[in-house]
Amino acid sequence: EQAQLQASVVEQDTEEWQKDPSFAGLERVGGVDLSYIKGDDSRACASLVILSYPALEVLYEDCRMVAVSAPYVAGFLAFREVPFLVEAVQRLHAQEIAFLLWPFQVLLVDGNGLLHPRGFGVACHLGVLTDLPCIGVAKNLLQVDGLAKDELHKEQIRSLQKGGDTFPLTGTSGRVLGMVLRSHNKSSKPLYVSVGHRVCLQTAVGLVRSCCRYRIPEPIRQ
Repeated sequence: EQAQLQASVVEQDTEEWQKDPSFAGLERVGGVDLSYIKGDDSRACASLVILSYPALEVLYEDCRMVAVSAPYVAGFLAFREVPFLVEAVQRLHAQEIAFLLWPFQVLLVDGNGLLHPRGFGVACHLGVLTDLPCIGVAKNLLQVDGLAKDELHKEQIRSLQKGGDTFPLTGTSGRVLGMVLRSHNKSSKPLYVSVGHRVCLQTAVGLVRSCCRYRIPEPIRQ
């Protein structure tokens, strides 16, 4: 099933607003996250937040406690988490709350997209199931395709001098799986940005950077 869904991933920009360097026409950005209760991997809070863009003011919040029953299998985390995130998107769509248009135009996902053992992380999975532009934003490096938290990687991180500085994550296969981004001047800990669906990597990195008041982009931090 994962391989069939993966074939549907679109790694290019598909929206008009993505063509403009300042993302003119982008008005609403969503963020999704599944946060587990400390010490209990069977209970979590599934959240969906929508912010205005570029002001980054909260327009909508949905957070629900869920029971996570599917077992954790390495590389298949999305099958455990995505159903709850899809439900959050569907709840919003069913409400049609005071929005004249589709309520958000892109989703930032707390997790990976193409940066994944089989190139199909939670951001890809959610993007394909909802057919929405999605971007993977991870706080830690997923060590796949020869990528490792070795001394070279640490040295590259140290070379990121200011907010907006980046370097590509190139696997031993030669494929660029994502980008390491220093998201804020005051945080030396980087983010790992990867394509989810219907967005190219350059656009993904630019949008994530523009949503950061601190290290974590506002749609996810909220």
